[in-house]
Amino acid sequence: MRVKMNLMADRKRRTDALSKEKIVETAIEILDAEGEKALTFRALTTRLTTGAGAIYWHVANKDELLAATTDAVITRVLTEISGDAEPPEAIRELALGIFDAIDTHPWIGTQLSRAPWQSAMLGIIGGIAEPLHALGLPEKVQSDCGSALLNYILGVAGQNAAHARLLPAGTDRTEFLKAVAARWAEQDPAKYPFLGRVAEQLIDHDDREQFLVGIDLILAGAQTLRP
Repeated sequence: MRVKMNLMADRKRRTDALSKEKIVETAIEILDAEGEKALTFRALTTRLTTGAGAIYWHVANKDELLAATTDAVITRVLTEISGDAEPPEAIRELALGIFDAIDTHPWIGTQLSRAPWQSAMLGIIGGIAEPLHALGLPEKVQSDCGSALLNYILGVAGQNAAHARLLPAGTDRTEFLKAVAARWAEQDPAKYPFLGRVAEQLIDHDDREQFLVGIDLILAGAQTLRP
């Protein structure tokens, strides 16, 4: 009986020492370095030098773990938004925070689109909806604008992260864009007149700045519908 109680106490100490936060942070490290396929409970047990049971004590399965990692990253973004920011600036801060988070953690974009009902997505929706409400927009406009902003933020941020992963590691961004601009400039101007006009702008454009321009355009359009 005493041996059994000692074993139960040892197990409790191990699970107490191994917090869910530690598991989530380790999972984020694996996802960032090697991607979703590399995130297994076996990989976690190796990294954390523990048994699978200690991890299952906190997380039931991989889907729950992915939801927890996504929620952890998005929560950090939401907590960094200035509490006294004006509504348009609050939305810009949120949008840029999500953009940077997906750029740093490309797997997040997939998780958000895979399970749109998870708490991380609800946090993003709330972060957009409250400033729109503060602008005094009609409810229909709030709903439509909120949907447009959500789709734009996740779509552009996800696309940007996907493009970055297509290039070999160590690719020089400026040299790559110069090569693309040169190919654009070589196209038939009668067939693609716009390529010649934007080729030079492509070389030194800032992805984050262009992303925010889109946010501002949506907000400007919405505010024209204010009563």
